[in-house]
Order: sequence, then structure tokens, then C-alpha cells
Amino acid sequence: MIINERGIRHEAAMEIAKRMMVAARTAPKGKGVDIIETAAITDEDIRALSAKMKEIGQETGMHFFLRDAENILSAEAVVLVGTRQQVQGLDCAYCGFARCAQKPQDTPCAINAIDVGIAVGSACSVAADHRADTRVMFSAGMAAQQLGLLEGCRQVIAIPVSISSKNPFFDRKPKEGQP
Repeated sequence: MIINERGIRHEAAMEIAKRMMVAARTAPKGKGVDIIETAAITDEDIRALSAKMKEIGQETGMHFFLRDAENILSAEAVVLVGTRQQVQGLDCAYCGFARCAQKPQDTPCAINAIDVGIAVGSACSVAADHRADTRVMFSAGMAAQQLGLLEGCRQVIAIPVSISSKNPFFDRKPKEGQP
């Protein structure tokens, strides 16, 4: 039997995406409280995410959303990592308020944001260990958050995953009018 690499790319990318979600789950968390959520999307969900990114880019004038919307269409999967909002009660003032009780409810707890960053780093390290191409995307994360792809989550970050001869998320050309 001959197994051609081209025939297993999607399967390999999905296995890597699954392992990335496991890495995000097992990443260290502030106070040991697990409020991280992860998911992987493919196919029509990637196309819906791309459409939402284009909508945001056109509404806001942030042209990198348009560029990134095209980029994710080259992905086999997009891993989403987000956090449910939960004040950690550390009175650390990282959010800008001296005490947690002073923080407005809509202001995210900074520890939650740190947890997302650590989880994203862990997920990306798995992709790197498997030599899969990725890129951390705030733009796709914001669109995923607006679409409710990680229900109840804020501060969502997206990581498209590709297996190809050239990383489609590197050396990206800016869209027209973008600095």
C-alpha cells in the first residue's frame, strides 16, 4: 500500500487541531480555575467566519480583516480559544481598577486574558511540534466571538491550521489601502 501525503493532509490537520485543543485545555490557568473553551471549525464554518471577517473589515475600515478573511480560506481547520468571563478576585489591578469589586462588569478580568494567551501559546507549540502552519489571529477571533462560535466566551483568539508547501499565513500582502 502507498499512502500519499497529499491524501492525508486534512486528516493530519484535524489530528493536530485536536491536539492543539488538548494543549489549550491543559495549559496553566490563573488560580487553577479553568474557564477556557476551545473548538475547531472546518469547511462551511470557516467560510462563514471569513464572511463575518469581511463584514467587520468593511464596517470598520480595518483592512487586515479583509486580508485575514482570505487567508483563513486556505486553512484545513481553525482552532478557537476563548475564555468565559470570571473575575478571579485577586485585586491585582491589572484590569485598571484597584479592586475587583470596583471593576465594571463589562471590563474583562486581566487574568482571564492572560489565561487565553497561555492557552494559545500552548496550542501553537503543538502545531509547531508537528510542523503545521499557523497564525494567531485576533481578527478571526473577534469574528468568531461575534458569531457566538464559543458560546459565552469573550477574548476569543483564532488559530488557522494549514499543511502545505508554503505557509499561507506568512508573507501576507496587505489589502488595498492598508498600511
